[in-house]
Amino acid sequence: MLRWIRQQLGFDPPHQSDTRTVYVANRFPQNGHYIPQRFADNRIISSKYTVWNFVPKNMFEQFRRIANFYFLIIFLVQLMIDTPTSPITSGLPLFFVITVTAIKQGYEDWLRHKADNEVNGAPVFVVRSGSLVQTRSKNIRVGDIVRVAKDETFPVDLVLLSSDRADGTCHITTASLDGETNLKTHFSVPETSVCQSVSQLEALQAVVECQQPEADLYRFVGRITVIQHGEEIVRPLGPENLLLRGARLKNTKEIFGVAVYTGMESKMALNYKCKSQKRSAVEKSMNTFLIIYLVILLFEAILSTILKYAWQAEEKWNEPFYNQKTEQERNSSPILKFISDFLAFLVLYNFIIPISLYVTVEMQKFLGSFFIGWDLDLYHEESDQKAQVNTSDLNEELGQVEYVFTDKTGTLTENEMHFRECSIKGTKYREVNGKLLPEGMTDDSPDGSVAHLIGDEVLFLKAVSLCHTVQISYDQPDLPLGASDPFSHVNGFSSNHMEYYASSPDEKALVEATKRIGVAFTGSRGETMEINTFGKLEKYKLLHLLEFDANRRRMSVILQTPSGGTVLFTKGAESAILPFATSGEIEKTRLHVDEFALKGLRTLVVACRHFSPEEYMDVDKRLTAARTALQQREEKLQEAFDFIERDLQLLGATAVEDKLQDKVQETIEALRLAGIKVWVLTGDKHETAVSVSLSCGHFHRTMNILELLQQRSDNECAEQLRRLARRIKEDHVIQHGLVVDGASLSLALREHEKLFMEVCKNCSAVLCCRMAPLQKAKVVRLLKTSPEKPITLAIGDGANDVSMIQEAHVGIGIMGKEGRQAVRNSDYAIARFKFLAKLLLVHGHFYYIRIATLVQYFFYKNVCFITPQFLYQFFCLFSQQTLYDSVYLTLYNICFTSLPILVYSLFEQLVHPHVLQSKPCLYRDIRKNSLLSFRTFLYWTVLGFCHAFIFFFGSYILMGEDTTLMGNGQILRANRQLMFGNWTFGTLVFTVMVITVTLKIALETHFWTWMHHFVTWGSIAFYFIFSLFYGGIIWPFLHTQDMYFVFVQLLSSGSAWFAIIIIVIICLSPDVFKKVLYRHLQPTSTQKSQQSLSAPPAQALSCMESLCCYQQGQSGCSRLASLLDQMTGHCKAGASNCHTSSRCNRSWSDTETFYSNDRSILTLSPIEGTRC
Repeated sequence: MLRWIRQQLGFDPPHQSDTRTVYVANRFPQNGHYIPQRFADNRIISSKYTVWNFVPKNMFEQFRRIANFYFLIIFLVQLMIDTPTSPITSGLPLFFVITVTAIKQGYEDWLRHKADNEVNGAPVFVVRSGSLVQTRSKNIRVGDIVRVAKDETFPVDLVLLSSDRADGTCHITTASLDGETNLKTHFSVPETSVCQSVSQLEALQAVVECQQPEADLYRFVGRITVIQHGEEIVRPLGPENLLLRGARLKNTKEIFGVAVYTGMESKMALNYKCKSQKRSAVEKSMNTFLIIYLVILLFEAILSTILKYAWQAEEKWNEPFYNQKTEQERNSSPILKFISDFLAFLVLYNFIIPISLYVTVEMQKFLGSFFIGWDLDLYHEESDQKAQVNTSDLNEELGQVEYVFTDKTGTLTENEMHFRECSIKGTKYREVNGKLLPEGMTDDSPDGSVAHLIGDEVLFLKAVSLCHTVQISYDQPDLPLGASDPFSHVNGFSSNHMEYYASSPDEKALVEATKRIGVAFTGSRGETMEINTFGKLEKYKLLHLLEFDANRRRMSVILQTPSGGTVLFTKGAESAILPFATSGEIEKTRLHVDEFALKGLRTLVVACRHFSPEEYMDVDKRLTAARTALQQREEKLQEAFDFIERDLQLLGATAVEDKLQDKVQETIEALRLAGIKVWVLTGDKHETAVSVSLSCGHFHRTMNILELLQQRSDNECAEQLRRLARRIKEDHVIQHGLVVDGASLSLALREHEKLFMEVCKNCSAVLCCRMAPLQKAKVVRLLKTSPEKPITLAIGDGANDVSMIQEAHVGIGIMGKEGRQAVRNSDYAIARFKFLAKLLLVHGHFYYIRIATLVQYFFYKNVCFITPQFLYQFFCLFSQQTLYDSVYLTLYNICFTSLPILVYSLFEQLVHPHVLQSKPCLYRDIRKNSLLSFRTFLYWTVLGFCHAFIFFFGSYILMGEDTTLMGNGQILRANRQLMFGNWTFGTLVFTVMVITVTLKIALETHFWTWMHHFVTWGSIAFYFIFSLFYGGIIWPFLHTQDMYFVFVQLLSSGSAWFAIIIIVIICLSPDVFKKVLYRHLQPTSTQKSQQSLSAPPAQALSCMESLCCYQQGQSGCSRLASLLDQMTGHCKAGASNCHTSSRCNRSWSDTETFYSNDRSILTLSPIEGTRC
């Protein structure tokens, strides 16, 4: 029970041993000396809280906020000593703020729990008690034998025991782990591979010993001991025997494996970064401002306390006749009296710290986040997915991004390759309707028939269809037993049931293309490869496979042809093939390859070499000697490969397009114009990554590409970095791009961080390839913690991206094809990369300007509120008498001034959304937290003090110097002159203040809706109505009623009305003049865009119509949209034209300019709304 509680609280002790022993099928030793090891269960946890730690953990996080902690202290002080105001004035707002925030964060974490439960509750099959039992994923234990079927993901880290194949192998893809889509082959040991039935597995006696969990995806050390006929057989285990959680089974009907790492101990989970509380730059600025205001508060409290004792130095003021001290007060310690008075003043002025700021910010973030989900421009119709918000705390951070770190596979690309063109013997060809046609020839030309392909073309197609490592799956579930032989399909050749699996997407695309053209690879078994050439079957014997490696950048096969000859087919990068070619159209092919590359196509060059029997004997001898060498095997193999792959006959080149996601290039260009640097972090190969970067516009053809690749030592890496830094300074090139691989990056980050960062910051684009998941997070952290402290954003779609998503200031998950791990652990989720442009340039821009104004305005109105209270102490001998009634103190921030700023922070638009998209440079205006700079903060603070002085002294001067301390606030008529009491004076100051601060936010509003009018004028009206009722009725539950009839008498005075109007005009007129002058003399880019904006009223759309109509106006929130449109007056009840398909069926058009399309206005007003 104690261990379970420690697990729930996150304090489970670590493993005691360096290794773990796993008994297959949990068949433990029967002797009494065995002590079972304790392992984690198979639950995946991405949430922050549990039922047990929610209250303490959430309270700790909330009271880390300075304002919350401060008001807790004030509340405790009010409970302990006699203070001028009631503890309720501090305690009630604090309780409200804490409760609302806890509910919001609890709800968001509940959504994470819900997503986790979907994964943990997924059905799986395990072998227990001699049968196959279905259970939930979370119930899998270490040692369980798990069955996984084709196309399913592995629910735990498994050691492969057997598969449906006789050799015990299986094929998997790890795209969701490392971004690689190639097919990987994994093996089982011979002793377990024969156990293909449940009964055989139940009888299996085996023990797995392996290392404790570690994050490295490519490292696994262990051994398996199988007991057969009383004899122990020990076999080594490596990464090729381990099936990782999150990987997917391919081209194999089913496998059985034993669970070795479960839940949060699986390698996928260990590559997750620990979830931490992300805090936005705005929140950090708020805390800084709060500290400044806390200093102001302490200064005012200390000054008031000192001045009080300075006044009391005179005997007549120390103990006046109307306030005689008790004997206890006379004998009390002066120090205690000083502290007590200081605390009393602290409580009196404490409202200068705006606690309601936090709850308003929380409400603004929570309600504002719905606009992202409602935005039709962020809705993907094909997959029926809309944008979702997992954490609304970071909305404004979307407007501050300086670096974007993006994955490649599945994020920038669709991960689909398509054959486009090829060059054969110096002639360019393209595929048209399954035919290979020379350039310029059409499909209906008589020469377009495949029958007219001559020997060179056929040889090229054969080379492409044989030089690969592609495997085939015949997807026919109800085939007879003998049909498992791939060659059984040849006679009745049916391509409909054939599915290719390749080590790279390029190979798959090329083999599929040759099949369409007429040369189809139909399978391989053992050493035999078979192709169908225009209906004729040909069998080739595979003699040797020369695997691809990064140094050679090519791969080859040596085959025995059906006629008995020996031929080498090779393909690779042009730089790896053309220098070794001695015949063929070399120059023409080189020219064609350059043309293909300029189109953004991925190119491969194909060549061959024919061997005589004597030459092949020499080749075979060299290869066999190199492969059996015990010393320097890699070097000898390299020498053998170089000897074989020379004197090549050039056949041609291929051009394959890696299909990018829609509008990726435009999105990256928009981000670049907005001043955002884009880094691509991928686990893919160097050549593939560079090709995609060029095709998506991340790298430009005119960009100077620098490389930091294959560095083997610290010194070598440092020297290369220095060379790159010198080259950047010396080269007169506007833009540089940097390519770095994972191994070189590790060296660079070890001791040369500063030098590496210097090179990176001078590059417009950076590409990091062959990156492990935790390396991605390290790169993000490197930028995040650099001296400039830039705001970072990470976007990806797979489990391999989770670490960088959690490390970045803002993490965005792509709802792609590689599972939901990235989406579950992200702050925001979108369906396509192109949606990132609007998410940042429009939503981010709006959220930031709204919340920046909200924060500044809150400090301003609280300075206006409490400064007259401080000034009033000079007129009441620092007796701690309050200027305002306690009800006004409590309701000022909660009721009288809260709604105008909340509505402003939800619907304000400085510029129209389509202008923000068409002019990405406007994003630069708000970078570096510019609207919350110290200069802006100082302006709002000084403005607040100025207005407060005008409120107080304006009321004092205009109402005469007859203010007396009459507690009931009645008007005495003596010599026909009005004499106001302190409550009447305080009410006058409070009335002027409420009107002024409300009109101030009205002046800041650029986009007016009916809601703005309602809350602006409604707040002022509510204050007057409330004050009339509060002061006009005797309330029996109130102990004192100082405000009785005060407000009515005040409004009955003409001079009071005159004072209110004059003071409001004096306060606001300088602000109006300043805005007009600055707009005409020094307009910002945003203000220029405001002036140039003109939107035809006929094209105006209501917010709810735009946000809620998904398909032909039908959606889950269409009823809500209709209701809100009726409330806002855009549609009359029962009108049929509110959601007609003519206005709601809006989609992307290829002819549209990317940035001009905007269907989400994000306000409750049509575009033709009044503008300030």
